[in-house]
Amino acid sequence: MPVVWSPAYEVDIGAHVFPTRKYRLVRERLLAEGVVGEEAFVRPEPVDDRVLGTVHTAEFLRQIREDDFSLQERLTLEVPSSKEVAEAMRLCCGGTVLACRLALHGRGADGGRDLEPRVRRAAGSPVAVHLGGGFHHAFPDHGEGFCLLNDVAVAAAELLASGDVGRIAVVDLDVHHGNGTAAALAEEERAFTFSMHQERNYPAVKPPSDLDVGLPDGMDDQSYLDLLERHLPEVLDAARAELVLYLAGADPYCEDQLGGLGLTVDGLRTRDRMVLEASRSSGAAVAVVLAGGYALDTSDTVEIHLNTCREAVRVTDGLPS
Repeated sequence: MPVVWSPAYEVDIGAHVFPTRKYRLVRERLLAEGVVGEEAFVRPEPVDDRVLGTVHTAEFLRQIREDDFSLQERLTLEVPSSKEVAEAMRLCCGGTVLACRLALHGRGADGGRDLEPRVRRAAGSPVAVHLGGGFHHAFPDHGEGFCLLNDVAVAAAELLASGDVGRIAVVDLDVHHGNGTAAALAEEERAFTFSMHQERNYPAVKPPSDLDVGLPDGMDDQSYLDLLERHLPEVLDAARAELVLYLAGADPYCEDQLGGLGLTVDGLRTRDRMVLEASRSSGAAVAVVLAGGYALDTSDTVEIHLNTCREAVRVTDGLPS
């Protein structure tokens, strides 16, 4: 199973609730535990303005290049708009595009036809994990909520525009509503967006996804999993997707600093298993992005992300639950 990652994701953003070191920590644990080998890791290339322009406006891309933001725009973004952050976000968009193409190639589709030889060797699985991505709050014309560029919407738009895939489903299980993704893909009939999130949480304004399921504060494992079991077949049937882009946010965790749901580490692992198994049973390739995770103890966030990777390997290898 290919794993997309870059050391450039670990950007110094100062004292912040967002632990950018989590990507490196997950990688180190995957290797230490033998979940995957070094050969599984593939480093992405940054995308250019043409690819970003499938979603983001030319004026917004100019603002990023020139770091030309008002004070209010910087406050709305909530992370520094530095050159390093911008470069990491471009790279992260490339990482999600690459994860999608790797998964499609592993499924036997044409989506990997343009993969470089250095990458093609890792493209043997219909599931690929990106240790990064899920920046679903970025809109076409502005960034917000830690998200400068929307890698999920960019990947979906680029793969649809290039003909690498005909239909995509976005399954967003971050604790926060995928507002930027919903807005960016609202007019794209070939993309089905699904967000299951804590209703009384950021963002205040939630543009409609194709299916939104708002959850009450404190929802426990069983109630959450029952709802997911009910809605996931509906999503996959309606989407008729060749590719599922899965945002496996760690922030529905009961001890997350920016969440207010009550899921446990085990409950989140079961969630991942359900999405991966149902998506593969539908015939779709799956590209996983990590999305949010802000636990009081960063090791909890790392463990939740590790479980996502463990389940992805298990499903890829056809191992029993």
